Amino acid sequence: MGSLSNLPSFILSTRPMRSQPHYRSQRMQFSFWRLIAALIAVLFFCPDPGAAEGRNNAVGRASVVDGDTIEIHGERIRFNGIDAPEASQICIDGKGQKYRCGARAAEALAEFLSLSSPTHCEFVERDRYGRFVGNCLRADGTSIQEWLVINGYALDWPRYSAGAYAGQQKIAKSKRLGMWEGTFQTPWEWRAQKRSQAEPIAPILAEAPRNACDIKGNINAKGDRIYHMPGQEHYTRTKVSEKDGERWFCSEMEAQAAGWRAAKR
Repeated sequence: MGSLSNLPSFILSTRPMRSQPHYRSQRMQFSFWRLIAALIAVLFFCPDPGAAEGRNNAVGRASVVDGDTIEIHGERIRFNGIDAPEASQICIDGKGQKYRCGARAAEALAEFLSLSSPTHCEFVERDRYGRFVGNCLRADGTSIQEWLVINGYALDWPRYSAGAYAGQQKIAKSKRLGMWEGTFQTPWEWRAQKRSQAEPIAPILAEAPRNACDIKGNINAKGDRIYHMPGQEHYTRTKVSEKDGERWFCSEMEAQAAGWRAAKR
């Protein structure tokens, strides 16, 4: 019998030889699945592209912050070139009644945006509060700034607009729409007055009545929304907690329009 050492080495080996093409195929499949896993990680764990720095627009469902500010993908965006009343700002309507014109502008904006979504904003800059300032359109292409101004919910802001919305404002004023129905301070003057605690700045059209917004909107234990007028039995002891959704009203009409009913006594 011949020596085993004389046999070819491939016969002596008990380990099967690896097919080179099959081995390369396995490596390619492994690399492919690693790539898929990396892409999944990017999609699930990276920040929302809409919130990343360096972009120049935002598209998405907008939530209303106030009459000239919205939020998309967690980013606050202030409309460029216009100014709406602040949330707590009071204006006077055509009947001489006070109302919260800032709240009314925000409500009108929310309804307007709900009719055509998503909202698309092109960014211009960041303001001193860190918000993006942008020009925004509804999904149907309607300019949000133009709509707010032409309906009297906001004003052309010459300091930043160079009169871009002066034409729309002229129409609103001539038709006495929104704030133009009565008297108001411009939002920028109102803010300046609040900061300086100066004497009241003269309103644009006429002197406002001096009656205060002193109607108390209370929510009872059953969740009923009831408003109390000065002089009523429970008025003095009724407390208004705004953090719990309670609020003050300037007129019974405003309270009823917001879904509150009058106290029985």
